[in-house]
Formats: sequence, C-alpha cells, structure tokens
Amino acid sequence: MEAVNHGISVVIITFNEERNIGDCLASVKDLADEIIVVDSLSTDATQSICKSYGVQWVEQSFLGHVEQKNLAATLAKFSYVLSIDADERVSDVLRQSILREKEKGFGATSYTMNRFNNYCGQWIRYGKWYPEHKLRLWKNGCGKWHGDNPHDKFDVSPPVKALLLKGDLLHFSFRTISDHVSQMNKFSTIAAESLFKKGKKRSLFKPFLSSFWAFFNGYFLHLGFLEGIYGYVIARNDAMYAFFKYTKLNELHKGNQI
Repeated sequence: MEAVNHGISVVIITFNEERNIGDCLASVKDLADEIIVVDSLSTDATQSICKSYGVQWVEQSFLGHVEQKNLAATLAKFSYVLSIDADERVSDVLRQSILREKEKGFGATSYTMNRFNNYCGQWIRYGKWYPEHKLRLWKNGCGKWHGDNPHDKFDVSPPVKALLLKGDLLHFSFRTISDHVSQMNKFSTIAAESLFKKGKKRSLFKPFLSSFWAFFNGYFLHLGFLEGIYGYVIARNDAMYAFFKYTKLNELHKGNQI
C-alpha cells in the first residue's frame, strides 16, 4: 500500500482487551491519522469500545504475536507507523515528542521510546524493566517484526540508528501476581514450542543455568531489590519463566505434552 505523507497510522493487536483498550485509544487519538485494530476474534466488549473511537476494525484468527503485528503494519496507509499494545498508553510527554516530529516531517527513519512498567499498581524503576527501549515508531515499509513468539522485535532494513524520543510508553503489565504467573506459564509454553520448531536442542542444565542468571541479573545486577517485594517477585517469576521454557522444551523432545 502506498503511504500518505506526514501522517501516522497507529496499529494495535487485540484479544479480549475490554479492560485496557479504551484508555489505550484515548492516549493516541490526538496524534493518529488512522487507528487500525487487528483483533483475534474477541468475545468481550473490545469491538464495541474500538468502534466508538472510529477505528478500522479487522478480524483475524491469531497467527502468532510476530505474524499478527506484521499483518497490522501492512494495513497502514500513512507514512509512519506507531505500534502499541492494548495495555500500553502514550504518556503526555511522549505524545508531544511524537507530534513535534510529525510537524517537522519526521527527521529519522525509526524512533525508540522508554517503556515504563506498572506492576500491581507500582511503577517499576529498577530491575531489567526500566528503561526498556522499544522501537515502536518507524517509516512505513522500512522493516518487519521478527523474534521467537511470544517475544517480538521490530527490525529496520537496512539497519539505521533510531532516535530516542522524550517521554515514556506506559505499560500496565499485570494487575495481580496471579496474572503474572498465569501469563508466565502460557508464554513459556509458546516459547518452548517456538524453540522446538526451530530445532533447538534439549539440555539438562539449561533450565537451571538460565533461571539462575535471570534472577541474579534482574535482582542484583539491575538493582531489582530496590523495588522491595515486587522487585523480588518479578525477578523470581522471570527466573521461573526461563526454567519452565527450557524444561518444557526438554519435555517436547521426549514426546510429552506440555
């Protein structure tokens, strides 16, 4: 699709995001020339909330995080694409930074921003969660999403240095510890299956070594302990995610269900 100059297409993928999508859309409506939502057949009020904001609504059964985001990006018709998740918000400072770039006609091919995570109502300033540099704004057609599901990363081709914008992308990650544990279990399964399909070999020691490093790196080297109890919980769950991912990979190699 030929891009229209100096505009911004905001693209979002959703599935049952009625708790989040309204605040997400409110944070981008003043900077977007179009908003495209690619939905994985939600059964809650996500569609009605989105349509109240006049978005372009597209239904697509879930293809995978990387594949779904690439599909959303191909639907954008304006010259720059801003990709955000339903549980994210563009802060006031970040919004103004993006609008200034838009008014100047954009001086860079791609832009990164710091993601600021809210965990169980607490903003996390230490550990591996901040600052999380995310490339989320780019010139239409300049690259693609890559990565091992469920983790994704946008790569610009040919590679160029991205400009860091002022302001934070606010991420409301988990409302409860139970939500975190549930997603950790789900995502470790997806990650193990992705590694298995790519031919990753089994290892008896990888679950233990990777989980130890995940905890030590986040809690001590990145000062996660300064966050108190939530800093410990995050580091512990990150460690368990690594442990389960490689343990489940080993189970797949043995032909067991995970």
